Amino acid sequence: MVQYSHPRFDASFAALSDHTRRGVLEQLGRGDTSITELAGKFHMTLTGMKKHVRILEDAGLVATEKVGRVRTCRLGRRQLEQEMAWLAKYQALWAARFNALDKLVEEMT
Repeated sequence: MVQYSHPRFDASFAALSDHTRRGVLEQLGRGDTSITELAGKFHMTLTGMKKHVRILEDAGLVATEKVGRVRTCRLGRRQLEQEMAWLAKYQALWAARFNALDKLVEEMT
């Protein structure tokens, strides 16, 4: 089997694979928030939330800034255009296959 390596995609999809991290991105879409506030909203420890934020930060999806004792999170500059284009190719492929299957089933009935 051929293995393709695309570290950026791996980091993006790994970050998005967890429902808490997707929720954090949704929350940050509404505005900047401290890690402490995020931990409270998601009913988890500060240490646990820091781990989630670090994974999102490593993927470029979140940026943090520390001012005094408060670390504030905001959406990162990186967008997911390349990942969306990759998914769109497969969406088109599957749509074509399902259309062909629909046509075959229709011919058989």
